[in-house]
Amino acid sequence: MSINGQADAQSDEQAQPGIHVLGQYVKDLSFENPNTPASLRPSEKAPDLEVNVNVNARPISETEFEIELKLDANARRGGEPLFVAEVTYAGLFQIQNVPQEHLHPFVLIECPRLLFPFARQILADATRQGGFPPLLIDPVDFAQLYRQRMSEIDVQRQAANQPM
Repeated sequence: MSINGQADAQSDEQAQPGIHVLGQYVKDLSFENPNTPASLRPSEKAPDLEVNVNVNARPISETEFEIELKLDANARRGGEPLFVAEVTYAGLFQIQNVPQEHLHPFVLIECPRLLFPFARQILADATRQGGFPPLLIDPVDFAQLYRQRMSEIDVQRQAANQPM
């Protein structure tokens, strides 16, 4: 122990789990407005909207990961497409002091949670610039999304291991 307990404080800080955003960026952005100007006319009928969220992770090193958050939105009215908007927003994250058994959920829950507000804003701006009201996607429960994906993977594994 050093003077005033500085060594203990430093070792406590080093042992704390940490997440650092090293960079974030748009990897892909697309907005299709196939039926303009007809699609921009006012209508009594509300559009049907489908939104999909997907998360991918790629290790760069033992402590660095690239996380991609993909948001896809398709709007239709009466069977006619209004718009298709897609953004893949990514971040480079440094993860420290997370036990190996917790690393997978940590990366696929906490990292996209930090990226989501930025990706949401980009999609809202794209739809607004396309002549539509801004598309404001509801917050996403990334922990629930993770549990759902892991459950789907378990079902696929079980199906693959069953004899025909």
